[in-house]
Amino acid sequence: MIKLNYTLTKQLKALLDNETNFIANLSNASSLLYHSLKDVNWAGFYLWNDQANQLILGPFQGQVACNRIDFGLGVCGTAFKTKETQRVKDVHQFPGHIACDSASNSEIVVPFYRKNQLIGVLDIDSPKFDRFTEEDQQMIEEFVSVLNLYL
Repeated sequence: MIKLNYTLTKQLKALLDNETNFIANLSNASSLLYHSLKDVNWAGFYLWNDQANQLILGPFQGQVACNRIDFGLGVCGTAFKTKETQRVKDVHQFPGHIACDSASNSEIVVPFYRKNQLIGVLDIDSPKFDRFTEEDQQMIEEFVSVLNLYL
């Protein structure tokens, strides 16, 4: 996992270096994750909208997704509300789970920041139960910390 982590963060830095467009950077980050991780069926971002009091679908790779997620609801809304990573072995057992894709069985969601302000979450889904390990969580959190530097 260490090599994958190093490779992912190195590739992410190369993609984001000298690019200031927010949407372009999130698009490349989601594509990099989606095509680098095994057994995932969705990788992307939900962005916070103050007026709507919701997370709104941002750049992603994978199947179609929910357009809006209310504050504190589902895995994404919970991660945003608590400002903590949510690693869920079985999303069907998660209170208030929002089934955007019935093929998803496990999920990891990491809040991310722009200029020290919480602005959204990175969401990765898998059709496998218990897909995401503690090592995966550390790697994805490190990926997000690098991303935060470029946003």
